[in-house]
Amino acid sequence: MEILNSELNLENFFNNLSSVQKRALILDYDGTLAPFRPERDKAMPYPGVREILDKIISTEKTRLVIVTGRRINDLIPLLGFDVSPEIWGSHGLERLKCNNEYQLTELDALARQGLNEANKWNEEEGLASLTEPKPSGVAFHWRGLSPEETSKLKKKIQKKWLSSAPNFGLILQEFDGGLELRIAGTTKATAVVSIIEEMGTDAVLAYMGDDLTDEDAFHALRTQDLGILVRNCLRETAADVWIKPPEELLDFLEKWIECGG
Repeated sequence: MEILNSELNLENFFNNLSSVQKRALILDYDGTLAPFRPERDKAMPYPGVREILDKIISTEKTRLVIVTGRRINDLIPLLGFDVSPEIWGSHGLERLKCNNEYQLTELDALARQGLNEANKWNEEEGLASLTEPKPSGVAFHWRGLSPEETSKLKKKIQKKWLSSAPNFGLILQEFDGGLELRIAGTTKATAVVSIIEEMGTDAVLAYMGDDLTDEDAFHALRTQDLGILVRNCLRETAADVWIKPPEELLDFLEKWIECGG
């Protein structure tokens, strides 16, 4: 683990975590809990992750939340937990509570029009096999393509949507392995802010993520919280610490349990 925030006292964070009554562990999925796979339906958690997260959930002392760009229905088959955690999907547009109550933020007419046009364009351009439709947008995946194919696809998408997306209240954002056309204003920080509001000022949170789409969530954390970048290579980030999966990821989760679960 490498400390990136010079003002962070990690020992104080864990001491605080051990003493508080309310704590939340918020986790991105792809690239954080599971390695990237070209076959997205086969991106299972790193060995040992499922078991240790089951243990954290079973203590009932930590509010464990998965926050992902995936659709919730696409993620659930991959988790395989004994007890399903709270899940925020589609970058915060969807929410599945622990009691199985499902919530979906309704899109306005302009955004729906833009996404309908995007799906139609994908079909016309023969891109359907490379796209992932979501309630919040559509993701274009190029993981597994050659560098030449990736460059060609990226330019094609940007030419079509980079300037026109705002006309529909949408943004075109790059992520690790593709581009996503989605509604503006709803990000993974949406989940973090909501959780903070629900738990109160005396709660302590940690957020773990790997991608550029996790940066909004890091920025939404408070001084008593901890942002953790999980990836093999360091990049510029607002996170407080950097860990490499899967060994350091498992070490951190074990430390979380030692601090009260």
